[in-house]
Order: sequence, then structure tokens, then C-alpha cells
Amino acid sequence: MVITENTRTFEDVLVRQCAPTLAGMKPGSIFCVKPPSAEAMRRKVQQWDKQLKPLGLSVQILLERPGSGSMIVYVYRRKHLERTLLNGDCQKFLERMGYAPTELDGLLAQLSHRLETRPEFPHEIGVFLGYPLQDVIGFIENRGQNFTCCGFWKSYSDPAEIQVCFACYRKCIHTYMALFEQGIPLEKLAVPA
Repeated sequence: MVITENTRTFEDVLVRQCAPTLAGMKPGSIFCVKPPSAEAMRRKVQQWDKQLKPLGLSVQILLERPGSGSMIVYVYRRKHLERTLLNGDCQKFLERMGYAPTELDGLLAQLSHRLETRPEFPHEIGVFLGYPLQDVIGFIENRGQNFTCCGFWKSYSDPAEIQVCFACYRKCIHTYMALFEQGIPLEKLAVPA
């Protein structure tokens, strides 16, 4: 989803696109923004990073596209993401994808560099978003075809099991948006780590 000055606020989109991450259900979420001012957006991201950091959340810009004026914003739970990315299978997968073994910040820098320099979208981003490794590998190997079900991502595993996950995410988003629209501040919606 791309937001512009004439649509939703940054906070509205952050809640809508990142509710499962705010709730602690998944390690990370991304969304695209097209702000009227890149500098104002950088300040907004820094503000929310500072406000959410005590709750175990980080907010950063993964990619700025000066030509289009859009940015990809990443919201993540550092400890949850470290557990996800630094486990044996995921670590081996990222190494096979060409990532140098390193700590979390180094992996994020490599992902950001790939977003900026590669002509094709780096589909391994799925592991940074908490998608099951089997689904990320399945998507890459099948080039997005032959999936068993589709929702928040294309799945290559048990469709009944993954649909339960998708339903939980939809319910979380609906609940968080309703609470946010009732005036509950974003920082109150974030579950502390």
C-alpha cells in the first residue's frame, strides 16, 4: 500500500499494515509510503522508532526511491527477528541466498542493499517478515506459482493450517484498526516485548 499526502496518515497505515507485528504475532512488517517530503518522512520514522523502541519495536526506512519519491518502511521486533533469522535453518538459507553471516543489523543492511541494487525484488524478504521458511523457499523455487493457498503471502504448506494463521492476522488488523479509530494511541497498541 502506498500512502500519499491526500490519503491516510502515516500512523493509520502503520497500524493497518503492521498490526500483527505490533501485537507480537510476527517479527516484522513493511509498507510503502510516498510522502510529500522525504525529510519529513525520515523525521517521522525516527520519531516512531524512538517512541516504540522501549516496547521492543524498531522502525526504519529500508529503501528510498528518489525517482518515484517512495520509501519502504520496515517495522520489526528486534529480539523476535534475531530468533527467527539467526536460527540454523534460516541462517543457512540466507547464506545460500548470498548473505554474509553476521548479526541482525548486518543482515538488515544487506537486505536494504539488495532492495536498492537488484533489478528483481529480493523474495527472501519473507523470512524478515516472519513467513514460514518453507513458504519462502517454495515461492522462490516455484517462481510464485503452484502455491497451496494465498493470503498475506503465497503458501506452499498445509493450506488449512496457514488459513488459521491468516484468519488470526485479519482479526488482529480489524481489532487494532477499530481501537486506533476509537482514539487508542499507537504506542498503547504495541505489546511490550
